[in-house]
Amino acid sequence: MEQTEKLVKAIIEGIQEKKGRGITVADLSKIDGAICSRFVICEGNSPSQIEAIADAVGESARINAGEKPVNVVGLRQAQWVAMDYTDVIVHIFLPETREFYNLENLWMDAPLVNVPDLD
Repeated sequence: MEQTEKLVKAIIEGIQEKKGRGITVADLSKIDGAICSRFVICEGNSPSQIEAIADAVGESARINAGEKPVNVVGLRQAQWVAMDYTDVIVHIFLPETREFYNLENLWMDAPLVNVPDLD
């Protein structure tokens, strides 16, 4: 579990480095059938910011947690990028796309931690 926490911390640092907002961590570890133990959800204001956040997350996870994603999808349109670190999945949305998919409510049983925006 320590490695998961270290990875989540590195992911959050990468998001904050590029001014990603609305960071929420969903703890899925006690939910039967969940595909991973954590979702880290955030948003960027434009496709180019979403790409920059994804790059910074990848870099921070590699340097600070020694982890690389097994898959990254959505970079072409950059409205919703998902980065799969097996135990942790990062979702980087445009605000309207995040609102539409509403992942936080999809996993209502999961404890949610909201990370304050850095201003």
